[in-house]
Order: sequence, then C-alpha cells, then structure tokens
Amino acid sequence: MSRVQLALNVADLEASVAFYSKLFGAEPAKRRPGYANFAITTPPLKLVLIEGEPGQETRLDHLGVEVDTTDEVTAATTRLKDAGLATFEENDTSCCYALQDKVWVHGPGKEPWEVYVVKADADRMGAGPVPGGATGCGC
Repeated sequence: MSRVQLALNVADLEASVAFYSKLFGAEPAKRRPGYANFAITTPPLKLVLIEGEPGQETRLDHLGVEVDTTDEVTAATTRLKDAGLATFEENDTSCCYALQDKVWVHGPGKEPWEVYVVKADADRMGAGPVPGGATGCGC
C-alpha cells in the first residue's frame, strides 16, 4: 500500500502526539526519543513528528511517498530521472529509526520529497539533514 508522508518539526512532541492521536483516532505506530510516527489507514497517511526547538512553531520538514518495495523506489527513480528531475538516491540508509532505500527530489518551492521503502527497524534516528535543507533525515 502506498501512502503520502507528511513530516513535521514540532516544539512539543507530547502535545503533538496527543493532538494527532485525537485527530486521527489512532496511537503512534512508533515512538522513540524525540520522534513519533503514525501509520494512518484512512486517509492513507504516514505522519512523522520530529521534536524541534522548544517554542518554535510547527513547520514542514519534508514530504514523501512510502511504497512497499525497493523495486518501486527504483521505478520511481527511473521515472523521475526520465522526467528531467534531479534526484538524490540513498540505499540502506538508517533514517527515523528505520533502514530505508529512497530517492529525493525537490519541488519548485524547494520542498523536499522522498519516495522510500522501510526495509527494517533500526536503533538510531538517522544521519543528518535532508538534501536541500530540511532538518530531518527523511522518515
């Protein structure tokens, strides 16, 4: 099942988890220090919350499309390259407490998008900034 991903930087992780649990009627699928994600069935959404600086307003970190297989990531990479978009590929990367394969592109407003597959659980958040300026590792 493919679903859209929305990753947000939030100042208060606990308050955000409580709000989104109520909004979507679901508990987080994964909780780690400074991190939570929701795997919402209806609408099909992966909501990722990344704890930022206290007092900051919630802001977009990045967007994505979660797919089921590495073959789907590879197909998306080919399609995006064939469409003339600049891509950045990451394979077997540890990100948001998961082992992932992914490809990154940027929209006209420099918003980062990833197409990714989660291959396994991991014990660390990730390796650093998203190509193009977002602060999360992609999730």
